[in-house]
Amino acid sequence: MKYLAYVDVKLRPGISDPEGATIARALPALGFDSVHAVHVGKRFTVELEASDAHAAQALAASLADRLLANTVIEESVIHVTEA
Repeated sequence: MKYLAYVDVKLRPGISDPEGATIARALPALGFDSVHAVHVGKRFTVELEASDAHAAQALAASLADRLLANTVIEESVIHVTEA
């Protein structure tokens, strides 16, 4: 069965996010005074085949840990849906 896995990768708590901080500092100049923080991350959409949703989740988690995220400083959240 075909599945879509959405893998969101973001920095772990306590790891500085200079790109997010730079964006947050620029926002008041653009009129966005109510924004207090910005955190930058990445989203990967992976099409895969697996026997069931649980197997697709496990495959996507392995892929995220081994390739998509630097697990020392990043964490991933995975959502799986049928394709």
